[in-house]
Amino acid sequence: MNYFIVDAFTDKPFGGNPAGVVLLDSDSFPEDELMLKIAVELRYSETAFVRCDGENEFTIRYFTPKAEVDLCGHATIASFFLLHKKGLASGQCLCHTKAGDLTIEANNKVLMQMAKPRIVATVGNTEEIYRALGMYGQNMFCPYTVQIVSAGLPDLMIPLPDVATLQSLQPDMEAIAAITKKYDAVSFHVFAFGDDGYTAHVRDFAPLYDIPEESATGTANASLTYYLQQNGYLGTEAECAFIQGEAMGRPSVIATRILPDGNVFVGGTAAIVAEGSFSCLCRE
Repeated sequence: MNYFIVDAFTDKPFGGNPAGVVLLDSDSFPEDELMLKIAVELRYSETAFVRCDGENEFTIRYFTPKAEVDLCGHATIASFFLLHKKGLASGQCLCHTKAGDLTIEANNKVLMQMAKPRIVATVGNTEEIYRALGMYGQNMFCPYTVQIVSAGLPDLMIPLPDVATLQSLQPDMEAIAAITKKYDAVSFHVFAFGDDGYTAHVRDFAPLYDIPEESATGTANASLTYYLQQNGYLGTEAECAFIQGEAMGRPSVIATRILPDGNVFVGGTAAIVAEGSFSCLCRE
């Protein structure tokens, strides 16, 4: 197995959101325990294990250092950018994941069709959510509600009044982990509107999966795009640009496109930072 470190949603190394990508050299996946150990060793928020099933057809499984997840947007972007650069994928591709089958356009810029988004629930009492973000008695007025939205993975969409509040958050990771577990969600996807040309500034906290903060999240921003459309901020068809990772010193720009039927595409470029091979692994 060869592994790669790929930064997604950036065209420069050491920007964007890094992912581990492992290209499998057999028709079967390794044991789950081994894939989890590899994810722990690589130490990135997600590591994608990619199996080639045929011409432009692949299956990907995703592991955090703590558990397997059904889908990871930035790791998918990283994987197909890598596959294209290695001459293994070009044009329209089919990607099988545990969240469903995805259509991917693999070129120098990767576009992926997400699982069709849906609003899972609207959260009525949000006090514990804002308290977990370190907001005590602050002005939390926003014309939008907190909702759980899924584009393959359920995330809490949490509006804030302004970008300054977003960037100054002091999140309580233990409380966020407990709340996301309570709502069977992956992360707090927190956003605010600015006046600088971006659709929104965002931050994403997923401590339940051992990810305190991510610098770019494809699935969550697909969900945010759908959320904004359903709440009247976007038209029936729109293109968005979300900036994320500023507080981490790894600014990333995630492009999305939503169609009138609600289908969302997430796109971006990537940069290959490093590659290597596992030389000490063997199957029992």
